[in-house]
Amino acid sequence: MTRWLLRSMTELGSRKWISRLTGRFAQSPASRRLIPRFARMYGIAVQEAEKQLHEYGSLNEFFTRRLKPGMRTIDPAQDAIVSPVDALITGAGPVNAGTILNIKGQDYTVEELLAHSPRTENYKNGFCIVLYLSPTDYHRIHAPVDGVVVEREHVPGRVYPVNDFGLRHMPRVLSRNERLITYIRHKNVEVAVVKVGAMNVSSIRYVEPLSDRTERGGELAYFEFGSTVVLLMEDESFTLRGDLMPGSKVQMGEALGILKTGG
Repeated sequence: MTRWLLRSMTELGSRKWISRLTGRFAQSPASRRLIPRFARMYGIAVQEAEKQLHEYGSLNEFFTRRLKPGMRTIDPAQDAIVSPVDALITGAGPVNAGTILNIKGQDYTVEELLAHSPRTENYKNGFCIVLYLSPTDYHRIHAPVDGVVVEREHVPGRVYPVNDFGLRHMPRVLSRNERLITYIRHKNVEVAVVKVGAMNVSSIRYVEPLSDRTERGGELAYFEFGSTVVLLMEDESFTLRGDLMPGSKVQMGEALGILKTGG
C-alpha cells in the first residue's frame, strides 16, 4: 500500500507544470532566504562556491553555482574520458546487442534512450555509465572529452525522479524523462552525453554561447535542480577504470576510463 501511494504521488509530481512552479519559485528573489538552510540541510561544500551565500540572488542561482578556480582537477591523460559531473555512479557496464542491462534492476535499450536516433547503431555494443547528481552535488555539466559537437538533440518527456526510488520502481525513467543529448567526436570516436531531467528540475540549459568544439572539463550545460547524466561510448571504444563500479562517487574531471582512438 505504501509503495502504491508513493508511486501515485510520483506520477503526479512528474507533471511538467509542477516542476515549472517549483522552478519559478526557486528563481524568485523570495527564495534567496532559503539558501543557508538548503546548504546546511544537504551538507553542501559552500567553501567551494564561487561566491559567498549572501551574494546569490535566488535559490536557483545558488544551485547552478560555479566553483572557485582550482576546485576540480582535470585528468591530463590524452585519451581519458573524464566525469562530466560530481555524481554517484548508479550503473556501469557494456551494452549488449543494444540493451543496457540492470540499471537499478531495469534494462534499457540504446534506441529508446537516444529517442530512435540514427546514431543508435554506433552504440549497440558500446559502454554505458549512469551518473546521478543529488542535491548535495555541484550541478554544472562539463565536457568529458576534447572534440567536436556533431549533433545536439532535445527529447521532450516527463520529469520522474531519477533517485534510487524512481530508478527501481518507476518504469524506465531514463528513457521517458526529458533529455538533452550532445554527441561529441574525439578523434575518430564518438561519445553521447545524455542529460536527463527529473522531478523539480525546472530545466536543463546549455551554457551559452554554444560552441561546436569542446574542451575536456569545459562547461557544457547545467541542471536547475538534481538529475542524471548518462554517458554512452561507441562499440569497443572504451575501457572502464578498474576500481570504478556502481556505488562509486566521482568528481568532475576525474578519469572514468580510456577511449581507444587508434592513435
